[in-house]
Amino acid sequence: MARIANLVGAITANVYMLLIIAVFISRILGWLEIGRWVGFASSLIIVPLVYLFVVGLGTGRRKIYFAWLALMVLFALFELVVDQILRIDLRSAQWTVVPYVMFFFAATGGMIGVASQAGKAWAITTVIIFLIMAILAFVQRGITGL
Repeated sequence: MARIANLVGAITANVYMLLIIAVFISRILGWLEIGRWVGFASSLIIVPLVYLFVVGLGTGRRKIYFAWLALMVLFALFELVVDQILRIDLRSAQWTVVPYVMFFFAATGGMIGVASQAGKAWAITTVIIFLIMAILAFVQRGITGL
């Protein structure tokens, strides 16, 4: 069961980051509505994260594992409610964008730890995708201001 959960965690982490990369590219290209729908779809990450949390309770995972999952669930819920449903602009004022970006990178960075449970190859792949995502986050911010 733990082996399957490890694979689910690695795939979930990478698919999520690839979706966020797609959001950033959509914004850069001016396809804001497509980016919004991809962002909305990324909220589905909550489902496998809850699965990982439940399975993790039965496999004796370390506390940090649950912290990684909780951060990502909280961020996904925050994004869904604030960004997708209420459409509150957190990116225009520096006093809101800095904590928002910190929350984003804490949550997605924790997913590297989740993915690494599946082995070294998954850890390396996830780190590479994370770095691409991080670079694109700042590039699209510079280009679009979003």
